[in-house]
Amino acid sequence: MKLVTYQPAPDIERLGLLCNNHVYDLALMRAQATSTASFTLPYLPSDMLSFLRLGESAMHDAKVLEGMANEMSELGMPEKEVILLSPVPHPTSMRDGYAFRQHVEAARRNRGLEMIPEFDEIPIFYFTNHQAVFGPGPINVRPMHLEQLDFELEVAIVIGKKGIDIPASHADEHIAGFMVMNDWSARAMQMHEMKLNLGPAKGKDFATTLGPWLVTKEELVSKKIDTPHGATYDMEMTCTLNGERVSLGNVKDMSWTFAQIIERASYGVTLHPGDVIGSGTCGTGCFLELNGSKVYDPPLWVKEGDTVVCTIDGLGALSNSIEVQR
Repeated sequence: MKLVTYQPAPDIERLGLLCNNHVYDLALMRAQATSTASFTLPYLPSDMLSFLRLGESAMHDAKVLEGMANEMSELGMPEKEVILLSPVPHPTSMRDGYAFRQHVEAARRNRGLEMIPEFDEIPIFYFTNHQAVFGPGPINVRPMHLEQLDFELEVAIVIGKKGIDIPASHADEHIAGFMVMNDWSARAMQMHEMKLNLGPAKGKDFATTLGPWLVTKEELVSKKIDTPHGATYDMEMTCTLNGERVSLGNVKDMSWTFAQIIERASYGVTLHPGDVIGSGTCGTGCFLELNGSKVYDPPLWVKEGDTVVCTIDGLGALSNSIEVQR
């Protein structure tokens, strides 16, 4: 399934199902559906977090409704006419990993540093601002953010099952679905503040975009690769700037699986439905890496009016344009 959060009117958010290029309001579909033994819940909520907290029962009922979409065609709204928000507009928390070796090696090499051996010891992550999450469309930034504004091409998961001390062998069971993620970065601010050995903070906390929809695991079975450390997926990752491709990677190139990241993140800590975890930047997935590798000389950065589109095979294309609030 593809689940979305859409905006039917200002300041209103609704949970929807994307089917046949149309968006269906899940709560309205459930209300209209005839009572049947196929349903496990008396209703479905209208927001993503409440839906995720209902777990497998909600996923089951949404899948049943997906099969009934043709019978409720009058409820469907053409996708292009709907304002999509982040599929998970209010994550309960947001972690971002560092799972692609190519990116880490290149970023360190460009700073004159050897590859750090600890990369192979622990799947590291940091917490970012879960209150500054956006979906497709314009992103408002401030003038200081434009000082070396950068994208970061990533894949993200959302937790759908509560757990603590989750072993990697069972961690994939806790994943509700996958999304495209762009971890926007103000590099001048980031480099300045990290001289104090804390952060990143202000260089990262102004915007993360997710979307365009949340894809559940059963849709990705054909792309799944089982490993001794959990599943990974053969899904090409690309990014374009104003229509020109600047990045190319693949989810399967993650050196740490999401199962391993979940095991680390849940050690002594409860993960909750609605927690979002990003993979970290794929190789070639940001201008910081590309500029340092002299792919672009003079360096290239995202500017006001630019459009950045991050695409992952099977997960869709997340398009954002840059606007400046002065």
